[in-house]
Amino acid sequence: MKNKKELLRTIKFTLFSISAGIIEIVLFTILSEFTKLDYWICYLVALVASVIWNFTLNREYTFKSTANIPVAMFKVFIFYLIFTPTSTLLGNYLVKSLKWNEYLVTGINMICNFVLEYLYDKYIVFRGTIDTKEKNHE
Repeated sequence: MKNKKELLRTIKFTLFSISAGIIEIVLFTILSEFTKLDYWICYLVALVASVIWNFTLNREYTFKSTANIPVAMFKVFIFYLIFTPTSTLLGNYLVKSLKWNEYLVTGINMICNFVLEYLYDKYIVFRGTIDTKEKNHE
């Protein structure tokens, strides 16, 4: 039962992350193709929009957590305080200095974000509050 529940949680996280990824790549593409903004600005704006979307859905439906929203969001902010500058600077270096394709770099960043955020959400952000929403409604 527990393995089935964790598999379902992983599938939900994956599907919500895909939807957040779609938001991120569409917004990134619009900004990249229709503005003269630098890579890092396009990436940062798209990332923030996808994070807000992903956090909201995953808190409610994947982790079913009653965790204090400002506290949980602050923990997510701490994650992105490290992830965002690292991925932005490294991405900008790969695109500008090494001439990597900007969509390839964004895709790599998105995959890294997906894996790291799942682990961080499960073991730090929502630790101890997973499925508490479900229990409160029984």
